[in-house]
Amino acid sequence: MMKFNTLLILITLSATITVSQMSFAETEQPTAEEIKLQKDKVKYKAYIPTKYNLFEAIEGDLNKDGVNDLVLIVKATDPSQWVDHEYRGKLDRNRRGIIVLLNQKGTYKKVVQNLTCFSSENEEGGVYYAPELWINIEKNVLHVHYGHGRYGFWDYAFRLEAEDLRLIGYDDSSNHGPYVESETSMNFLTGKKLVRDNINKDPEGDPVFKELWSKFNRAPMYLTEIKDFDELILP
Repeated sequence: MMKFNTLLILITLSATITVSQMSFAETEQPTAEEIKLQKDKVKYKAYIPTKYNLFEAIEGDLNKDGVNDLVLIVKATDPSQWVDHEYRGKLDRNRRGIIVLLNQKGTYKKVVQNLTCFSSENEEGGVYYAPELWINIEKNVLHVHYGHGRYGFWDYAFRLEAEDLRLIGYDDSSNHGPYVESETSMNFLTGKKLVRDNINKDPEGDPVFKELWSKFNRAPMYLTEIKDFDELILP
């Protein structure tokens, strides 16, 4: 009888441990990006406006001094901007914005604040998902990049100028899956535009581009002036 009770206890204990391990495994662990965001929310709290939350923090040198500056993507917290979606449930449609701060020996000086220029991450994409916004700094240039999967991408390039960020370049690619239909490149410093149309209509063949150069006139455009990237019209 004692052996039976001991065996029963061991079986029960083993089952309890197994269930605990399964529960732990099933608990979703935070990703590296989520852990970084939580730390950044504390680290940069002083630079986040009231009624906004930090959405992402990006570091990189913008003024060529060899020190990382700071770009904060923020998101409004207006409860009236939540919507009930038929298939996706409750969605936060609050818009997002950008704050650019220059690193001055460990303290930050704000040079750009545009709190509403980006739509939310929960917009409608029709039969496909909505474009995804990516922000990065490369070679002292801030890139506002929209990726749209099989349909291609578009990218705005900004450079620090006169206490603001000036639009200096634009590139896009219009795709249909792996097939590239056309590419556009614009230089806002030289006023030159290049359009490359793929004249090879075979979707499995190598692209054959026909190039068309043109010139355009456009007054300097700055990041603080852009009300909505989704509505931005270029030459």
